[in-house]
Amino acid sequence: MTGFTVVLVLVAAAVGLLRWRRPAWYWLTFGVTLAVVRVLVRYGSVMDACGLTVPPARWRLALARATNRPTPESRAPRILRLRPTRTGLVLRLKLRPGQDAFDIAAASDRLRHSFSMYGVTSRELRSGVVEVRMTGYDVLKRVQMPAETDTRSMRVPVALRQDGSVHYRDYRAIPHALTLGATESGKSVYQRNLVAGLAPMDVALVGIDCKQGVELFPLARRFSALADDPDTAAEVLDGLVVRMERIYQLIRAQQRITADVPDAEIAADIWDLPDHLRPVPVVVLVDEVAELALYANKEEEKRRDRIITALVRLAQLGRAAGIYLEICGQRFGSELGKGITMLRAQLTGRTAHRVNDETSANMAFGDISPDAVLAAIQIPAEMRGLAIAGDSSGGWHRIRAPHTSLRQAVNICNRHADRTPDLPELAPFRPALSGPADTPLPSAEPSAATA
Repeated sequence: MTGFTVVLVLVAAAVGLLRWRRPAWYWLTFGVTLAVVRVLVRYGSVMDACGLTVPPARWRLALARATNRPTPESRAPRILRLRPTRTGLVLRLKLRPGQDAFDIAAASDRLRHSFSMYGVTSRELRSGVVEVRMTGYDVLKRVQMPAETDTRSMRVPVALRQDGSVHYRDYRAIPHALTLGATESGKSVYQRNLVAGLAPMDVALVGIDCKQGVELFPLARRFSALADDPDTAAEVLDGLVVRMERIYQLIRAQQRITADVPDAEIAADIWDLPDHLRPVPVVVLVDEVAELALYANKEEEKRRDRIITALVRLAQLGRAAGIYLEICGQRFGSELGKGITMLRAQLTGRTAHRVNDETSANMAFGDISPDAVLAAIQIPAEMRGLAIAGDSSGGWHRIRAPHTSLRQAVNICNRHADRTPDLPELAPFRPALSGPADTPLPSAEPSAATA
């Protein structure tokens, strides 16, 4: 008996250590079984305590009185499916008559405590059916992307959501996006993940980095054009506007709107064109938008108006031409001048890392969701990379991108350098490179000869 007790203590200690040091391993070995049993055993009482039950139907009450049987109990939503995942559980519930999906969402925090889970979120799949996702541990503390993701053309997995699902940057669904973040908030790592995900795809990358190119120029082998100052940025944006106009002329020439042409063959954007005629899509990454909007004299003000006008035109008209904007910055507010709020209105996707003031969070989510604003300003400084991602539909999620070093991003871009297309309109801005693609980054330490 003593030996059995010792073994039991050692197993309990090993389980506790595993839960502390490797929560993902603990969940896959012990946690998922315990969670399934806990949910199935407590389900009825928890739903009743959370006010998620409905009284029995009148015919059931009448039948019970007629047959002299006990009064039927209140009914909870019916479990259609219970599916374990690598990070938690997924319940699909069938709502009872009179219940609403908002009732489940409002009780998510109480469900989290009652089922002893780390997080609970819900979403309505269709009328009367709600999916409840439960996470068994903090998946954002140590981000581990799944080995297989649903990667498609112009759809990049960039982060992990709080509910354990993958957060994708889908340019076909959300063509333009705004990314905000203070210094040391993880915005640069998010941008590296984005570039690393786009590098293997058939897409042209255009970068505007007014910090003398320190963020994007190490990745230059995968970029078709790069600008490191506002003057060059203005010319690059003008070239993109010219490219957009030429693509629209191509689409117009290929529409062939006649009575004998099926509707499916009438082109309205580049994705409706035949493969041999389709221009390569372009993703424009602006690293610090405030540097493009600031000015100190009349000459710089003219350049600033030229830049903002080009950005607004690309945001309004670029989607059909396959030109997508990824605007990043530490600060994005109306004090940057006229045209900024007009530009923001065209940026459907919003991602906010830790910001230094509530105004920046309001510029990101004020027109989407007040709850997202509150969540953005509550991001702790020690949680670098944690962000709030939302869109114009009002939905938002907590996400965190996996850490990708600059060296890793450079290696990926160098590996896929042969996919970098030539854009005739931006040929003068193609970065001039020297040395082989595997040339290592220069060391930050001075050499003995120069010390």
